[in-house]
Amino acid sequence: MALTTPVKLRSALIIGLTAVLLAQILQSTKLLDQWEYTTWSWREKLLAQPSAYTPDIKIILLDQASLDWGASVNGLSWPWPREAYAPVIRFLQRAGAKVIAFDVLYTEASVYGVEDDQVFADAMADNKVVLPVFLGEQAKQRASWPTTVAPGSVKIQGLEQWQKLAYMSAVNKAHATFPIDRLANAAHLLSHVDELPDSDGVFRRASLFRVFDQQIIPSMGLAALLLGKQDSTLSFDGLLHFQDESIPTDDQGQVILKFRGDSGTHQAFSAAAIIQSELHLQAGEKSAIDPALFKDKYVFFGFSAPGLKDLRPTPVSGDYPGVEVHATVLDNLLAGDAVKPFPAWLAFCMALILASLASYLLIHSKRMLGLVSAFVLFTPLSLLIGFAAYSVSYDWPVLFVETAVVLALVNSVILKYLTEGRKKRAIQTMFQRYLSKDYIEILKKDPSQLRLGGETRELSIFFSDIQGFTTISEKLTPEQLVQFLNSYLTDMTDIITDEGGTLDKYEGDAIIAFTNAPLTQEDHAVRMCRSVLKCQRKLAERREEFFQQTGAWIYNRIGIHSGRVVVGNFGSKTRFNYTMLGDAANLAARLEGANKFFGTYTMISEATKQQTGDEFLWRETGTIQVVGRKTPVTVYELLGFKGEALPPAIQAFSQGQVLYKQGELAAAAAVFATLPDDSVAKVYLERCLAEKEVVDSTWDGVWVLNEK
Repeated sequence: MALTTPVKLRSALIIGLTAVLLAQILQSTKLLDQWEYTTWSWREKLLAQPSAYTPDIKIILLDQASLDWGASVNGLSWPWPREAYAPVIRFLQRAGAKVIAFDVLYTEASVYGVEDDQVFADAMADNKVVLPVFLGEQAKQRASWPTTVAPGSVKIQGLEQWQKLAYMSAVNKAHATFPIDRLANAAHLLSHVDELPDSDGVFRRASLFRVFDQQIIPSMGLAALLLGKQDSTLSFDGLLHFQDESIPTDDQGQVILKFRGDSGTHQAFSAAAIIQSELHLQAGEKSAIDPALFKDKYVFFGFSAPGLKDLRPTPVSGDYPGVEVHATVLDNLLAGDAVKPFPAWLAFCMALILASLASYLLIHSKRMLGLVSAFVLFTPLSLLIGFAAYSVSYDWPVLFVETAVVLALVNSVILKYLTEGRKKRAIQTMFQRYLSKDYIEILKKDPSQLRLGGETRELSIFFSDIQGFTTISEKLTPEQLVQFLNSYLTDMTDIITDEGGTLDKYEGDAIIAFTNAPLTQEDHAVRMCRSVLKCQRKLAERREEFFQQTGAWIYNRIGIHSGRVVVGNFGSKTRFNYTMLGDAANLAARLEGANKFFGTYTMISEATKQQTGDEFLWRETGTIQVVGRKTPVTVYELLGFKGEALPPAIQAFSQGQVLYKQGELAAAAAVFATLPDDSVAKVYLERCLAEKEVVDSTWDGVWVLNEK
């Protein structure tokens, strides 16, 4: 049966909840991750843009051009001597750079000797320099902080709370390799560059700190921020805080990066160009690069030459220098817009709301357009929300919500098929032989119309009966009778419904039908008259066949009248019929019976004829007064369609009828006598001969029928 609105709401909520729980199971198995990463890349690429702090971060790259310059001009092979980095630091010191971070591991002494390391250390001593520590799990690495290296200065108040969380196992590191003592002690802060990609190998996140031997080692981006702000204390109270800002982290203690654009978004300079500029300045010459560009800037030094293997895949580029990842971390921290993880409980609630709404819309829709609209509206909605959420720095779980919505839609289609779909198929099966195809479609779309109630409406009403059916049926076995009736009724009913008519009922061999309900049909009288002609001609085609079945020649009488009746569903709440009640229906039934008096097979009221224009050929049968009615009605015999030839006798009959109406019965009788094969003329002839002459002026020519 069709679902009521409360049932639809409850069903939608159940479907929505089931879909969300299934989506959560899929998410927990990591099956959705790859698709989620794809949508994340779309968001990053389309919405990435520089922040207000992007110009404050500069990058110096040891690129392929620098390697080529070092080899061709200075005869430098790789690795370069560390004194080659000293001019970089001197240039940045001269420019007034705020922080210098080297994304280069110096875990072994220089192959060029102690003096080489010392030159580099001396250059670092007077600047805020960050050097990296290599963290890992290799046994040959240190398992404790070296006593020859000053302990770290970064502190996190409330760290003990954080360490109780499950993901601290990913933050804690058991082994580390430090820069050589000379360089480690010359640096102002040591950082880690231990960033790990997601399961698809793409770098989207950064660990803000690691813990080694109870010492905090910040990421290179965070270390640059702490040095630049001259504050090395953070706090944790469920969120990580620095000064007045909170730093969002995911469930692994990582910050989700908001990339500013493709590689090169942060202004980058070739290391060779920086070294040459410093050498020119030391010689009193003009440099190619203006040191003022680095005034109060955060500067990162790293590799981009392909052979140095520090290119990483990111959402915005497949070859992204690792040092630019650290620059992006700092950019996010300065701007305070690192992407915030969307709360899991809120994502669950939002997914439930969207999945339930999608389900309800689909279940509630009555047309195919509604079903399509539900898919078109809700399928891309999660992705659109993902883009909107990214623009305000939130990580909306696109695939989790998308999966829940799609599952809800699919389950709703199944439910609709099993409930309303089954109802529609039942309606189709039950009524396809009784109602017009158009009305069946209406009922399928809105089964609520199958309820008790009626309305007053003008109908064109059809009554038919088989001539001599009682005698015919007595000669047939029940099986033969059923076979004949089914064939006959099928033919007649198909014609009526094909013309848009509605079958009211069968009463044995009788057929009762009407047009202009339940669908409004302005041409209902024309439709019904077409049905009459088609029914009579179909019966004529099969008369010989029916004779072989029944041993009788089959003729049917049809009466048609157009008038106002009450039409609708009448009966009990559990069993009812779409039918009509009223005087107009009674008159149509009387006209069907009146055919017997005139020997005709179709009798149409004047009310019906007046609505058909010149669509058909007629002859006036007469004016009759049927049993149960005081008011006479003029009736007609329907002869054919417009353009067809009239029988030759019709013109002569019409002449006789004119004389009959004028009371000139003898003259009329003479005309009717020339038409021995016309059953109506024969009836008129008999009356003319019986009356002989009109005795007074009250003559109206009305035929008073005393039988139904």
